[in-house]
Amino acid sequence: MAAFLMERSKTNWRGGHRPMAEINVTPFVDVMLVLLVVFMVTAPLLTVGVSVELPETAAAPIPGQDEPLAVSIDSSGRVYIQDSEVSMETLIPRLEAITSNNPDARIFVRGDKSIDYGRVMEVMGVLNGAGFNRVALITERLQGK
Repeated sequence: MAAFLMERSKTNWRGGHRPMAEINVTPFVDVMLVLLVVFMVTAPLLTVGVSVELPETAAAPIPGQDEPLAVSIDSSGRVYIQDSEVSMETLIPRLEAITSNNPDARIFVRGDKSIDYGRVMEVMGVLNGAGFNRVALITERLQGK
């Protein structure tokens, strides 16, 4: 009789098996791996920046550990901090807010190679006049160097 009761406890009273109360996670893992691969492939393509054609030079890279700010000037003369457009009047207040009034913050100026040299120097003069002394011009490396 005890063997009969033990055997009956594994099935329900109608003779069928009880539903399994465990979740099969294998399909979830498969879906997550596919999504991970999709995001890993598409994430680098989503980075948006200011389209600037940099001039080429054979100068050595500037060494440094801290993350610099990029001030870009596109081919039509518009000024950007990182990826957001700013006017010349709001350039310095925005930079001071971003750097927490740190005049030693590194600022890289990226000027399009088709832009007037005077516009690049105007932006650099405004930065220097505001007390930012660590300003550098960004170029691309010459091909073959």
